[in-house]
Amino acid sequence: MERRINGVTVHYEEHGAGVPLIALHGAGVDHREIEAAVEAVVPGTGFRRIYPDLPGMGRSTADGLTGNDDVVTLLGDLVDRLDAGPALLLGHSYGAYLARGVAAQRPDLVLGLALVCPAAERSGDVPAHDVVHEDPAAYDELDPAHRAGFDEYFVVRTPATARRYRDHVEPGTKLVDEAALERIFSAWRVEVGSQVCTAPTLIAAGRRDSFVGDADAADLVERYPHATLAVVEGAGHALVHERPELFAALLIDWLDRGRVPHG
Repeated sequence: MERRINGVTVHYEEHGAGVPLIALHGAGVDHREIEAAVEAVVPGTGFRRIYPDLPGMGRSTADGLTGNDDVVTLLGDLVDRLDAGPALLLGHSYGAYLARGVAAQRPDLVLGLALVCPAAERSGDVPAHDVVHEDPAAYDELDPAHRAGFDEYFVVRTPATARRYRDHVEPGTKLVDEAALERIFSAWRVEVGSQVCTAPTLIAAGRRDSFVGDADAADLVERYPHATLAVVEGAGHALVHERPELFAALLIDWLDRGRVPHG
């Protein structure tokens, strides 16, 4: 599906009906990564799940966008056009940073907020990229050309995580408009405001996340007084794939808390 908004084509996939749930993927991939993670655990009924390709990635364009605040505005306009607000808003990595911007700039659109391995204006100290578990059979699932990308992302390397990478992560890496992202990321800072956000919130971070770490995620709790915070041992930046059972439990709890209006 596509929507044309202020000269930008936004591609998205949609499933189901009910409470709107909008999930935003990270940088350098497309909607298929977060779609795979969420669809594996979200209840089959009761939620309208919407997975957009962020600008310059997947099948979405980025014409006229000059910074991340432009992307935040576009996402708010998308929710309006889809008649999908207020919605549960989930973001992974870069998508979580954008989700915080939407919650700050358009709180009327946000029923609940889930921030998974959230990127921020800048990252503090991050751990080394150390492998937690490696099953040699994982590499039987991958073309040799894809193994370096898998190793760079995953710290839990099993046949299951290799299939997730092969089927839902790697294909999106081929559909990136590098020039558009360079332009947008040159104005990286998102206006996240200074007010607390009272929406039901989930903040989840991987203890072994060598991309954004876990300390910044923990610091967000003060800004989100109704947040569940989980810092997950045995997972890195690919937490949603590496610890799917725990991610499922956290997600279901958040969906239960967020499906009703908050005051």
